[in-house]
Amino acid sequence: MHSPAGRSVFRAFLRTEYSEENMLFWLACEELKAEANQHVVDEKARLIYEDYVSILSPKEVSLDSRVREGINRKMQEPSAHTFDDAQLQIYTLMHRDSYPRFLSSPTYRALLLRGAPQSSSEA
Repeated sequence: MHSPAGRSVFRAFLRTEYSEENMLFWLACEELKAEANQHVVDEKARLIYEDYVSILSPKEVSLDSRVREGINRKMQEPSAHTFDDAQLQIYTLMHRDSYPRFLSSPTYRALLLRGAPQSSSEA
């Protein structure tokens, strides 16, 4: 997730699995954590909630009820870390579920043939 090139290829793979929202959520959380202006944090937190946490969103990520309830409480006074537990849960999901499939996919094999770095920690 640290390599922009690796993220791009992994994101394209997630799109084929209809789970691109997981990476988009993770990236939105990273952007939120980098924000210092509280007004911007409030707005970004609201958008992340509407886009990825709300059960009404077509891009809703899969979160357990404990994490979802924690977010609902934290949204009363959002901070740059409102979604930390959810972000970890989604990262873990991608790491355990999507990423192993990515490593055995034609997309990844094509990446290796092009001579991209082979470190499995780069995506």
